[in-house]
Amino acid sequence: PPPFRLAATSRPRPRPRPAYTMADGMAAEDDTTMVKLISSDDKTYEVPLKVAKMSVTVKNLVDDIQDPDTPVPLTNVTGDILQKVIDYCKHHQDDPVLSEEQAMEKRTQEITGWDAEFVKVDQGTLFEMILAANFLDIKSMLDLTCKTVANMIKGKQPDDIRKT
Repeated sequence: PPPFRLAATSRPRPRPRPAYTMADGMAAEDDTTMVKLISSDDKTYEVPLKVAKMSVTVKNLVDDIQDPDTPVPLTNVTGDILQKVIDYCKHHQDDPVLSEEQAMEKRTQEITGWDAEFVKVDQGTLFEMILAANFLDIKSMLDLTCKTVANMIKGKQPDDIRKT
C-alpha cells in the first residue's frame, strides 16, 4: 500500500458542468435555449439564456439547477420591474465587456440615446430598478440607474434633495 492514503472526503469532487455550457461560460445554445423567469408576483417571462445570463444571479441559479426547463424564481423582483430588466438586457446583450478602466470612463459620460429613454421613469420605479439590478447583479444596469440618481441630485442643496 502507498505510504499515505487520501480519504474520500479530503478533496471536494468537481461539480459536473451543465450540458448546455462551454468552458467560456457561453454556449452556442444560449441564443436558442429559453429560460423561464418568475417574478415575485408570479408573472412568467421566457427569455433567451444569453439574455438571462447577463444577470450573474440568474446565471448562477441556472447553472445550479442544471435544467434550462426549470423556471427560475426571482422573489425580490416584481413583474413590471423584471420586464424593465429584460428590456435592458435584450438591448445590451451584444455589448462588449468593459475593462475596469473603460467602465470608469463611461461613468463620467453623459447618458444618451436608448439608455436616457430607459431611465425616464418615476422615482419609485427608478429605485426599484436599482434594487433589481443590485439583486440580479447586472453591473452595467446598476451603474446606469445609480448614475441617473446622481445626476438628479447633482448641484442641489440637501433640503432640495429631500423635497425631490
